[in-house]
Amino acid sequence: MVVVTGQNKVSGNPDDAMSSSDAEDDFQEPATPTATQAGQALPLLPQQFPEVVPLNVGGMYFATRLSTLRRYEDTMLAAMFSGRHYIPTDAEGRYFIDRDGTYFGDILNFLRSGDLPPRERVRSVYKEAQYYSIGPLLDNLEDIQPLKGEKVRQAFLGLMPYYKDHLERIIEIAKLRAMQRKARFAKLKVCVFKEEMPITPYECPHFNSLRFERSESETKLFEHHCEVDVSFGPWEAVADVYDLLHCIVTDLSDRGITVDHQCIGVCDKHLINHYYCKRPIYEFKITWW
Repeated sequence: MVVVTGQNKVSGNPDDAMSSSDAEDDFQEPATPTATQAGQALPLLPQQFPEVVPLNVGGMYFATRLSTLRRYEDTMLAAMFSGRHYIPTDAEGRYFIDRDGTYFGDILNFLRSGDLPPRERVRSVYKEAQYYSIGPLLDNLEDIQPLKGEKVRQAFLGLMPYYKDHLERIIEIAKLRAMQRKARFAKLKVCVFKEEMPITPYECPHFNSLRFERSESETKLFEHHCEVDVSFGPWEAVADVYDLLHCIVTDLSDRGITVDHQCIGVCDKHLINHYYCKRPIYEFKITWW
């Protein structure tokens, strides 16, 4: 009799006929490889690297010293080439990094000698530095244009309540109107106002002065919603309405949206007595194709 178990070898006379259980074994799925078998298929760790490391980054070839890749300890590159991790190689033996290599040369130049990329590549290199977790390069890039100016701009936009939500609303309204009308473009009205209180010809307010000249009960008398699709404001900063309009158009353009805008008047809604809303109204025209 032939006895088959999960761990023991088959026992019995080799000349015996094959039993039904043997036939079934022929159709069983192979067992999961053991750790020993898996270890035979992959190189053993830790991985050893040459002093000069050939690299294939997304199909682009580079070569650099191992010490360059390990320049800063807390980076992804230092961890990858520490020997603790396995890195695959291509057919030519180059160590492969599955990442677009367009700006990897700028990464290497910084690791080699601290060189920074030209202005037109700063944003792109910054994204790569984030991916590779190169803190010193990130710090240097944040102190030069255009990233330094972007930090100032974001500080201003931080004063805008729901700024990003309003951008999304502009896009959604414009898309819906264009689809409903089967048109190339869509128009919507946007109010951008800096002062919290309405301005009238009878007042010459200083910066935010109206806000402090009226009591809370008087302020409620002036509360209203302009008849527009989206409204931005108020805010307290030196930056004016045109600065915020520039931010809105820039952020929409960065998302591939073509937008033109022009002032078409003011709200002019009657409030109380001789007071009228004088918040500027802009027409946004978004072209989809």
